[in-house]
Amino acid sequence: MTPLPPAGFATGNYHYLAYLGLCAWLATGGGFSAHAAEAKADDFLQQAQDAHRKGEGAQAVTLVSKALAADPKNAKAWFFRAGLHATANRHELAVADYGEVLKLQPQSAETWQQRGVEHFKLGRFAESVADFDQFIELRPAQAPHHWQRGISLYYAGRYEDGRKQFESHQTVNPNDVENAVWHYLCVARSSGVEKARTALIPIKDDRRVPMMQVHALFAGKAKPEDVLTAAQAGGPTAARLNDQVFYAHLYLGLYYEAASDERRAREHIFKAADDFKAEHYMGDVARVHAAWLRKKK
Repeated sequence: MTPLPPAGFATGNYHYLAYLGLCAWLATGGGFSAHAAEAKADDFLQQAQDAHRKGEGAQAVTLVSKALAADPKNAKAWFFRAGLHATANRHELAVADYGEVLKLQPQSAETWQQRGVEHFKLGRFAESVADFDQFIELRPAQAPHHWQRGISLYYAGRYEDGRKQFESHQTVNPNDVENAVWHYLCVARSSGVEKARTALIPIKDDRRVPMMQVHALFAGKAKPEDVLTAAQAGGPTAARLNDQVFYAHLYLGLYYEAASDERRAREHIFKAADDFKAEHYMGDVARVHAAWLRKKK
């Protein structure tokens, strides 16, 4: 799906884009009011940033922790360490550090957004929605763009609210098959598959492979094998093939889940999460969904 600014997670290298966004945020002061940070803390923080640029993640965490020991109210340092934890998949620690930022700067919209993402990765869907709601309260113009909130609403079981979120997103992103599918999933949960098919949002020009075949599948105009065939056609590069097949399995899994075919749903979701791993937000969705299914089982 089209990434929600400023997170930038839906395309490209997930961790690299997150790192670039973090550096830009730090360079502008992170949106926080000025703090009288001790010179020693600033020095440790600079060293931590340098270590991170060199790929020395563990050293960066050690250095920024020293900065926080010297200046526990350094919001930039808390945010930086939270980002380091997030990119290393230490989501519990990331949530804790973002929480420290919010104690110091509760008006930091970006921190609410990032903590909502981390809550989602931990399967804490209600908490994820609550943080996204705080982000929107601070950045109301971003409300229709926030498809991530819609996905969290779906997993939180708030299907009617999810439907409304995806209908709102359609007004700013009219050619996204994924948005139409998640809208379908919410309607299917609340009103049944037939109602969802009737209410399926029409999409004409999503050029990503195999998205138009995915849309045709949910519309009842294509078969599951058509999606997989399209995903593998045309001789794409290995990286693109992996991504296309990932999306095929993810949406086949969701299609079967809406149809109450648990066996096939699990088969495809697990393939998306485990066999065709994707390092972007929808890859996280597949991993969270797989963990959710395993926990339910």
